[in-house]
Amino acid sequence: MLMNWLRDEEGQAMVEYGLIIALIAIVVIAALLILGPRVAQLFNDAASELPETSAANPVE
Repeated sequence: MLMNWLRDEEGQAMVEYGLIIALIAIVVIAALLILGPRVAQLFNDAASELPETSAANPVE
């Protein structure tokens, strides 16, 4: 009975899925940390190229 309990591999799949999810989370966090400032700068550059309008004077 003890040997059957030691050979039981039902929980192994859950551990593997947990490790895969953790690895994906680490990759996503690293990508956001690396690419985040570049994407923000890209949006800031695009916003600075747009003409300024005010809410009081809508474009017709």
